[in-house]
Amino acid sequence: MPAPDTAATTTADHANFTDDAVKDNVSFQAKAYHTPTKYLLETMGSGVAVFDYDNDGRLDIFFANGAPITTPAPKNFVPQKGSPADWNRLFHQKKDGTFEDVTAAAGLQGAGYSLGTAVGDYDNDGFEDLYVTGYGGNHLYHNNGNGTFTDVTVKSGTAGTGAADEQWFTSAAWVDLDNDGKLDLMVLRYVKWSFDDVWCGEHREGYRAYCHPDIFPAIAPVVFHNNGNGTFTESSAPFGLNKPGKGLGIALGDFDGDGHTDLAVANDSMMEFLYRNKGDKTFEEVGLTAEIAVDSDGRTYAGMGIDFQDYDNDGLPDLVITNLANQKYALYRNNGDGSFTYDTYVSGMARMTLLHSGWGIHFYDYDNDGLKDLLVAQGHDLDTVELNSPQLHYREPLLLARNLGKGKFVDVSRQAGAVFQQPWVGRGMAIGDLDNDGRLDAVIATNDGPGHVLHNLTDSGNHWLSMLLVGHLSNRDAIGATVKLTTAAGSQYATVSTAGSYLSSSDKRVHFGLGKQELVTDVEIHWPSGVVQHLSNIKPDRQITVEEPAK
Repeated sequence: MPAPDTAATTTADHANFTDDAVKDNVSFQAKAYHTPTKYLLETMGSGVAVFDYDNDGRLDIFFANGAPITTPAPKNFVPQKGSPADWNRLFHQKKDGTFEDVTAAAGLQGAGYSLGTAVGDYDNDGFEDLYVTGYGGNHLYHNNGNGTFTDVTVKSGTAGTGAADEQWFTSAAWVDLDNDGKLDLMVLRYVKWSFDDVWCGEHREGYRAYCHPDIFPAIAPVVFHNNGNGTFTESSAPFGLNKPGKGLGIALGDFDGDGHTDLAVANDSMMEFLYRNKGDKTFEEVGLTAEIAVDSDGRTYAGMGIDFQDYDNDGLPDLVITNLANQKYALYRNNGDGSFTYDTYVSGMARMTLLHSGWGIHFYDYDNDGLKDLLVAQGHDLDTVELNSPQLHYREPLLLARNLGKGKFVDVSRQAGAVFQQPWVGRGMAIGDLDNDGRLDAVIATNDGPGHVLHNLTDSGNHWLSMLLVGHLSNRDAIGATVKLTTAAGSQYATVSTAGSYLSSSDKRVHFGLGKQELVTDVEIHWPSGVVQHLSNIKPDRQITVEEPAK
């Protein structure tokens, strides 16, 4: 069915966002511990997760945080958290919409220099578990169902493997790789790196810079297969997911429509990866043949954030990957024949992103018109960038790119509220409807700065539908399920996932904007188990829970 042309149903004037972190009592300050030695780790920033850890129907917020860095650091140094200022933080949402810090009570203070977050119910007990990546090792926290978590890293075997210079973990994704109904875990590693005192940049005071990743070797991810008894086995080689990369972002979607979940990886300054699921419990990397490995000029770029959703409503998930200034964010339109077209120029993305650096990114229908827009957390990685390139900036405002339909986007940031004029060193970003009002909100983490709660107040008058899928034969989170929603205006598509963006984990509920349509005529769900389910004649403006039926 053709994509609905709904661009006329709303205008950019409706876009309205506020930063409600202070009002909502979300008080978080990321600690990067910048040093004169300019260790590359300091540039990464924090990840964030939005998830309902206590099943009260309201999303909660988790931030990863850094740890003190000694300078000069001894070889094989691993930062460790010291005071409570270094803690990771869990904020529980109360009935009045404000948040309370429950980190200590929940047992999530963390350890080491934390970076990424990944949410998934790995034991299918109905409570969301939390995986936190970092430099020096990772931590798996089992949700006990009573508001507390237990660190089961050692027991589960999910700390991470490798020598001292192979312990830089970034983004992770929960996904059922072998379709056995249990979530597995793919964890990216960035580069082989340790705290060596390497000087990069000009040899004069104030001009020392962070080193380019080109000087560090690539490294393969680790993949933990879920054994079903609370333990995991590292299985990157058996799955064929062991190609060395410089991974920063991971997202999932069935790009070739064969019913098997594929994986896309954003690599920094080398070819991007697309792992095709062959359906026999193995994957093959097809980035080059699928034409997503490089840009339209055949050049690599600093891939950082990523998302994998269908922005043109043709039933085929598309890819977007952020990068650094002068590179242009990469938008790949799925052609439906196993290949993609680099649409950065024709979509308008090149013009609006050329001088910007993007990290967390999500396809995000902010005005519920039925077309997925783009929200991007921005900021350069080099705090010295303006010394040599005054046209570029270390701190940058968010980008809101509105989807006009027919493959076109336009920058509406300046019409979206004062928060879009504030320069941040943006990094992680997670999406979810925090107040359950049918408008998607966002939580953004910054490098060595505060966390932000972007509240969506856009008054479009458009309808919406949110769906919480519960798997039974499939994994309970229904991660990997694909949903087709149809109204009189046409069809839209979504993939259930908590992965994507950068170092972050978003709400697992799928959200659809419906424009002026007052009836959803059909919902078709393809569950990972192979079960196909149909729902008919659904009224909008509400959340529905859908249970997977038996075969």
